[in-house]
Amino acid sequence: MRRLPILGDVSRVSDDGLEGLEHNFVTARIEDLVKWSRARSCWPATFGLACCAIEMMATGAAHYDLARYGMEVFRASPRQADLMIVAGRVSQKMAPILRQIYDQMMEPKWVISMGVCASSGGMFNNYAIVQGVDQVVPVDVYAPGCPPGPETLMHAILTLHESIRTGELTRRREANDGGAAIHVEAPLPEDTTEQPVQLGSR
Repeated sequence: MRRLPILGDVSRVSDDGLEGLEHNFVTARIEDLVKWSRARSCWPATFGLACCAIEMMATGAAHYDLARYGMEVFRASPRQADLMIVAGRVSQKMAPILRQIYDQMMEPKWVISMGVCASSGGMFNNYAIVQGVDQVVPVDVYAPGCPPGPETLMHAILTLHESIRTGELTRRREANDGGAAIHVEAPLPEDTTEQPVQLGSR
């Protein structure tokens, strides 16, 4: 067992990261510092799908100035982003791509569902639109509206910052095994015998 002055037992740090540290007056402050820095350095992925994306762009422009929150740079690469703002309706064809981009983002990562179309399908209650992006990725904060204005998106961002700082998201994700609490099972193959196709039979 390796012990360092003040930090205590550090033998589990290589396996468990910050969770491997003993909880004492110093490490508790380190954890608070890490949560504070995570909340104030979210880098969003560029993922605008419909009219809500115009409002998202307006939020990043000079009038509203997302730079105040340390997130002025919308990253073009998901490997440099830790926040996905799903702005607009998600079609069935776009859902696997959205999930792939989410999987490529670095941990820890968060999702804001912007607008009623992303949150519940909105007015598009049909076969082509996913009825809620939470069927594809775990959503942390919902921003209501059609489309939500920049003020609503900024409120959602500040709500997310507070949830990151207090650690509520981490506890909820651990309870759901880190996913959207959706378990997908492969369909079982049916026990059917193959019928040979003869030319001219169709």
